[in-house]
Amino acid sequence: MPSTTVAVGSAVGLHARPATIIAEAVAELGADVTLAVEGEDPVDAGSALLIMTLGAEKGTEVTVSSDDDAALAKVVELVAADLDAE
Repeated sequence: MPSTTVAVGSAVGLHARPATIIAEAVAELGADVTLAVEGEDPVDAGSALLIMTLGAEKGTEVTVSSDDDAALAKVVELVAADLDAE
């Protein structure tokens, strides 16, 4: 499965608001996307709760994986963005 590693851009990490925005985007895209931090099993990016279990803070490297190129690009963009600033 293709993947890209990206640093979390949200000032307070992947907490409730950013996790919800990412999960909603994945649901709209209808693709299988996973997120993982080093040393941990990947989680379903379509679940805000599972995203929050990563404990990813600002600057944490997260690996985004998907067979859908558009979904991969969109989720990478969201993880890198400061979703709290919007």
